[in-house]
Amino acid sequence: MTLGRLALAWIVVAAWFEIAAYVTHYIVAKLVIPTGATVDTAVPAHLIKRRALEAALVTLIASLWFDSLGSGEWWLLFLLIGTLVTSPAWFVRALDPIPKRAIVADTVCNLLRYVGAGALLAWRLS
Repeated sequence: MTLGRLALAWIVVAAWFEIAAYVTHYIVAKLVIPTGATVDTAVPAHLIKRRALEAALVTLIASLWFDSLGSGEWWLLFLLIGTLVTSPAWFVRALDPIPKRAIVADTVCNLLRYVGAGALLAWRLS
């Protein structure tokens, strides 16, 4: 695997993660904010940086997966990673009264974000 292929794969996944961050933020905000109120679609800067770092780490994991273990069942690997990432949100509810539908929407968006990233990486790296 060349550094150029890794960099290109990271750029593709980082762009996907940034788009997904905006969509997820909008969906969850619509579910949390009461009807009729305006929704702030601005994503915090720290979240954008975090998504770029996540994209780099997922790209490196995918590189290891596709270069050494093969390309089969990539979707299961990324579904498990997505579940690992989103699972802390399930336990925050006791501390922060977020509606259950917002937690479910956030979980589904995060799982789709990781499986989508896996599909992009399977396309770019395998």
